[in-house]
Amino acid sequence: MLSNAIQKLIEELRNRQSNDGSWRFCFETGTLTDAYTIIMLRNLEQQDSEWLIERLVERILTRQQPDGSWTLYPDQQPAHLSSTVESYFALLYSGYTNQHEPHMKRAKQYIRENGGLAKAGPFTRAMLALNGQIPWPPLFNVPIEAILLPRTSPINMYDIVGYTRIHLVATLIASNKKYSRKTSQTPDLSHLHTTRSPNEWDTNDTRLILDAIKYEIANLLDKPKNIRKTAYQKAEQYLLDRIEPDGLSFSYMTSTFFMIYALLSLGYKKDDPTIQHAINGIKNQVCLTTDHAHIEFATSTVWDTALISHALQKGGVPSWDPLLEASGAYLLSRQHVLHGDWSFNNPYTAPGGWGFSDMNTFLPDVDDTSAALRAIKSYAQHNPTYGHTWSRGVDWVLSMQNDDGGFGAFEKNTNKTRITLLPFPDAGRVLLDPSTADLTGRALEFLASDANLLSPHPTIDRAIQWLERHQESDGSWYGRWGICYIYGTWAALTGFIAAGVSPYLLSVTKAVKWLESIQNDDGGWGESCQSDTEKKYVPLGASTLSQTAWAVDALTAVSDTQTSALQRGVHYLLTHLDRGDWTTTYPTGAALPGDFYIYYHSYNYIWPLLALSNYRNKFGI
Repeated sequence: MLSNAIQKLIEELRNRQSNDGSWRFCFETGTLTDAYTIIMLRNLEQQDSEWLIERLVERILTRQQPDGSWTLYPDQQPAHLSSTVESYFALLYSGYTNQHEPHMKRAKQYIRENGGLAKAGPFTRAMLALNGQIPWPPLFNVPIEAILLPRTSPINMYDIVGYTRIHLVATLIASNKKYSRKTSQTPDLSHLHTTRSPNEWDTNDTRLILDAIKYEIANLLDKPKNIRKTAYQKAEQYLLDRIEPDGLSFSYMTSTFFMIYALLSLGYKKDDPTIQHAINGIKNQVCLTTDHAHIEFATSTVWDTALISHALQKGGVPSWDPLLEASGAYLLSRQHVLHGDWSFNNPYTAPGGWGFSDMNTFLPDVDDTSAALRAIKSYAQHNPTYGHTWSRGVDWVLSMQNDDGGFGAFEKNTNKTRITLLPFPDAGRVLLDPSTADLTGRALEFLASDANLLSPHPTIDRAIQWLERHQESDGSWYGRWGICYIYGTWAALTGFIAAGVSPYLLSVTKAVKWLESIQNDDGGWGESCQSDTEKKYVPLGASTLSQTAWAVDALTAVSDTQTSALQRGVHYLLTHLDRGDWTTTYPTGAALPGDFYIYYHSYNYIWPLLALSNYRNKFGI
C-alpha cells in the first residue's frame, strides 16, 4: 500500500509537468488580488478586460460568508475587515452588482459594524485613497525625502524588508503628491464612513520616529526644493529598477498595483508602455482554481519545481529520468546573476540564489535557494559544468546567515527593533526579516545533509544554538512561512537530526512529545491559521494532508522505530490522499500574520510524497 501510494503520487506529478520542465500549480490566496485587479482595470478604463473582470467577480462572490463578510481562511474569527472592504468596493466597481442587493447590504452592514473604512489595514486605506474614497491616511504622511536618508541614519528605508519597502516607496510617492484618480464609474463609499481616519503617528514612540526622520531630512541639503525633486527622482528610479521582465514590480501583484498609481502620480499616462506592461503582467497572473479564475499574488513555480524534484528523487525516481532532467534544466536556468536588495546588507557576496516566482531575476531567498540546490545536487555531483552553479548557490546561502546565528528569508540582519515603533500592525513581522525557526531549520538541514557541513562547523553550530534558544516552552517552534507551530517544529527537528544532533537531546524529546500530544484521533494533524495571530498553537479540529506530512516527516527523522504515533500518521496519509473536502484546500502557507494565507495547490502532492518516501527509505518497508 505504501509503495503504491508513492508511485501514484509520482505518476500524478509526472502527468502535470509543463513543457519547460517546471510545475505550475496555482498559488491561491484570498480575494485581495482579484479585487485589486478589478479596481485597477476599471479605474484605468481597460475596455478589453471584461471577460477577466466577470470571472473574478464570480470568485469573489463565492467566497462571501453568510454574514456578508470575507475571510482569509474558513475558521477565521472575526472575519477580515480589509478583505471585506476590498471585495465590496471591487464588486461595486465591476458594475455586475449594486449596493442594494441583499448580499451587498450584508457586506455594508458588516463593514459599518466593525469600524468602517477607517479600521481597514494600512495598504487597504492607501488603495482607497488612490481611488478617491478617503483622504490620504496620516500613516503615509512621511515626507518623500525619507527615501534619501543614508544608511548611517538612525532609521532609513533600508532597515525595512524589501517586500514591504517596495510597497512603501510607491505609496509614499503617491501620498506626497496627494494623488487620487476617479472616473465617472467610480463608486462612492461615503456610506461606509463611521469614524474619522485614525492618526497612527499620535503616540509618543511613533512621534519620536517621525521627528527623527524629519531631523535627518533637514540635515541632508541646504536647498529643500532640490531635496524634494531629487527624492522623487530616486523613488521613481527605485521602482523602475525593480520591474521584472514580465512587467511586475518585485514579482508581486500588489506592489505592481501601487507602482502603477505611483507612476501615474508622477505624470505618466495610463497608456505609457511601462504601465501597460505592468497591467499585462497582472492580467497574466491568472490561474485556475478548482472552479474559478484567480489572480495570483505571485507565481510559485520555482518553489514548487524545486520541492517536487527533490520529493521525486526521494520517492525513487532516478536523476537521469527525463522528468528530472527537464526540471533540473529549468531550475538551472533560473539561478540569479543579478545583485538585488539582498546585497544592501550583504555586499561582498556574488549572486547565486534562486527566487520564488517564475520571472524572478533579482529577489532570491534562502528557502528557495536551498530547495533548488537540493533538487539539482545530482547534476552538480555528476556534471562538472554545474560545479560553479552549485558552489555559487551554497556560498550565497552561507553568506545569508544572520549575526544571531539564525536565517531569515530575503535579507540579512534586517531586524532593527526601533523599526517596530512604526505604526504598522504587527510591525515586527511585517517590516522586518528576522531569523525564524522554519528558515533556520531548513537551511540547517540543507547545509548538513546536502552541502555536507557537519558540527563542529561555525555555521552549523550557531544555527543549532539559535534553534535551542528559540524553542517555545511547550517544546514547539513557531514557523513564519507556514502554519505554523507544526511547520516550525518539523523544520527544526529535521534540521537538528541532519546536523547530527542526538534524538535524545532534551530539546528534541520535548518537541516529539509536543507533536504526539496534538495528534488527532484520526491519526493526522491539523493547525488553524489562527495560531499565527494568537501566537500560540490553535488546533484546527480536523487534519490536513500537508500538516500531517510535516509531523510524520519530523517523527520519521527522530525515531529509531516505528512508533504508534508515526504509524497512525502514515496510515492517515495513505487513506486520505484522495480526500476532497474543505481540509484539502485549507491554507497552510503563511506570509503576513493576520493578513495573508496561501493554499498551495502543490502541497497535497509534495509533502505526502516526501514524508512517505522518507518513511519507506528509513524503515525499509
